[in-house]
Amino acid sequence: MKKKTFVRLFLTFFFIISLTFFYLKLTKKTNIPISNFENNNEVLKNSNISLDIKYISYDEKGNKYTINAEKGEVDLKNANEIYLTNIKALIELSNSEKIKITSDFGKYNILNYNTIFSKNVRVNYLENNIASEYLDFSLEKNSMIISRDVVYSSLENILYADVVEINIKNKDTKIFMDDSNQKVKIYSK
Repeated sequence: MKKKTFVRLFLTFFFIISLTFFYLKLTKKTNIPISNFENNNEVLKNSNISLDIKYISYDEKGNKYTINAEKGEVDLKNANEIYLTNIKALIELSNSEKIKITSDFGKYNILNYNTIFSKNVRVNYLENNIASEYLDFSLEKNSMIISRDVVYSSLENILYADVVEINIKNKDTKIFMDDSNQKVKIYSK
């Protein structure tokens, strides 16, 4: 009986030391602060699924990135990545207007805040609306790459393309087709 108690105490102590070491190593590796995580419901027992989650992240430039999801599931192969369902994201750049993004699915990296949005992606920025099936957002690269059945509408035009690349730092935008023989279609309203 004493041997079992000793083993349990040893394993508990080892687990706590390991978690502390991992946390310290993780926070020393990056200069980017760790994001806040709110979970409005308990984690489902014996799983890696959380319901009604919210991440709030800030970078060293003062940009704020908020992401809400109905459900999140930690990737078992990479604990820094979370698969999300029914996503609503708000990007508040220090030098720009707010960008709202929604999608059915996504993958979020808790270390660098890179997010992939997929299926029924909608982007709203000022008077511009973009619909697509895929969006790759990266604060590190200052880029937002929107692809797959892109429909870009503004107050004056509707545009159909394969890819829209936006530099979120300086707002440079490239719109193009994957096949160089095809042309971007633009219609006036």
